[in-house]
Amino acid sequence: MILEPINVANTTGKKKPISWSKLCAYAILSLGGIIMVIPFLWTVAASFKTYSDLFYNPYRLIPTEWTWTNYVDVFRQVPFHLYFLNTIKITAASTLGVLVTSALAAYAFARLEFPGRDFLFMGYLATMMIPRQITLVPTFVLMRWLGLLDTHASLILPGLFSAYGTFLLRQFFLTIPTELEEAATIDGCGYIRRFSTIILPLSKPALATLGIFIMMQVWNDFLYPMVFIQSDELRTLTLGLSIFRGDVDIQWNLLMAATTLSIVPMVIAFLSAQRFFVEGIALTGLKG
Repeated sequence: MILEPINVANTTGKKKPISWSKLCAYAILSLGGIIMVIPFLWTVAASFKTYSDLFYNPYRLIPTEWTWTNYVDVFRQVPFHLYFLNTIKITAASTLGVLVTSALAAYAFARLEFPGRDFLFMGYLATMMIPRQITLVPTFVLMRWLGLLDTHASLILPGLFSAYGTFLLRQFFLTIPTELEEAATIDGCGYIRRFSTIILPLSKPALATLGIFIMMQVWNDFLYPMVFIQSDELRTLTLGLSIFRGDVDIQWNLLMAATTLSIVPMVIAFLSAQRFFVEGIALTGLKG
């Protein structure tokens, strides 16, 4: 009987030392993360400063005197709560609409067989090369013809379809094994049943990823609300922030407080869906 030698190096339990390349990568990523978070920390700190403290000590991160009334004054000067509700309404409707239309279109392009499918898909993707600013004037003319100017519908309807969302979900649908649908087909399930009971439950990471992208885009949009909205009671948060920019002076402390309030919902949404977001980014595009 021949005894094989034991590999002592693998049984010691010692961790392998981190290579210099990984150490440099970690250092660069950490430095990049610090650089990206500094403006956010400055905004939060500036929201607690007085106007004079912010004006004379703009580079001092910690306020000389903590002023909590800035957040109260934001709601006193403008109907900020109304801007919040308007933005939540528009963001929720736009995000839900994009998820529905993109999921249906992606399923058709990924699973259904029909003439010209690939050509139609490539043509749809080609629209991603057209900037939104170019379609602003035709969209404005269409909304005016429909009588939807100065309404929230003029901000929701143009963004209900997304070529990027369709592409993202299609690539994820292609990673789902077709054997699952074949088994459902044997049991008598049609396209709608297979889509709702198999595809959608398995696509939560991709749907969460797309939802975060659309929410951030709609929440931070300034151009379209500025063009389509005129009434004060229909303003969004981005338009509400512009109110603090006066004709003569800018109320920087109130502007920073309002900006901090507008950032908080997106931070909460991202942290809540972070697990699905990272998983969706990792898995989307592995096949197709």
